[in-house]
Amino acid sequence: MGPVPLYFRLLQDAGSVEIIGHRLVWTLATCLGLTALRRSWPALRTAVATPRILGTLAASGLLVSVNWLVYVYAVNSGRTADAALGYFINPLVTVVLAAIFLGERLRRAQGVAVGVAVVAITVLVVAQGSLPWISLSLALSFGLYGLVKKRVGGRVDALTGLTVESGCMTPVALAYFAWLYAGGHGALQGTTASAGLAAGLVLAGPVTAAPLLLFAAGTRRVPLSIVGLSQYITPVMQFLLAWAVFHEEISPARWVSTALVWVAVVVFVTDLLWQLAHRPRPGKH
Repeated sequence: MGPVPLYFRLLQDAGSVEIIGHRLVWTLATCLGLTALRRSWPALRTAVATPRILGTLAASGLLVSVNWLVYVYAVNSGRTADAALGYFINPLVTVVLAAIFLGERLRRAQGVAVGVAVVAITVLVVAQGSLPWISLSLALSFGLYGLVKKRVGGRVDALTGLTVESGCMTPVALAYFAWLYAGGHGALQGTTASAGLAAGLVLAGPVTAAPLLLFAAGTRRVPLSIVGLSQYITPVMQFLLAWAVFHEEISPARWVSTALVWVAVVVFVTDLLWQLAHRPRPGKH
């Protein structure tokens, strides 16, 4: 997902909301195609026919759609560095949400990491005079998405979950398209229309579905430590793109804040690796 900002920059002629609409519609189409190939219709029917699962996935679909919308807006408005910061602090937000809603205790190192992240956000607020709303929105929406998804747990596989999530939000996207194109304001109308843009919008489905499904499959095959470390690859790549490719202005306060977040990440990851190294192994007393 790290190079994805480059892709969304190619779709700038379409507004952020229209891009997300296409992303939803074509993600659903991609997932339905994969469901047909895997012949997993029974799992999809069960999910749709179970009110608790359907309601939970509708909520998670709304949260991930908000996350996508803020992310695309950030990339196409020259604020990719803000998006990267949001994904850096997301695991820390997830830990806090787990403590609040699931009763999980924060370990000392986790508390330190969260505290350092709070200091980093405070530095930005003082320097900018406003909340870094893009970073916080991305971290909170994705953290809440994970919390809601935890409610369905192992009852729904990754493909079925993504299919239902995008299916619940697609009617909203289609209603928006009807209004947008009826007024002649769609990106595929007028001077902005092109075969390249149309192809790019259609590809938003596979571009969305493939990484999410591959990640879900990978988590079942690699150690948790690798999964934990891999979640920081994307924001690192995004930050480097913002700085070296998009040439976004990064103020001294932003550098200080980012450095503090990296310190928090190091503390967080070190604690994770220590816990894994000292975890009781099967067969040992």
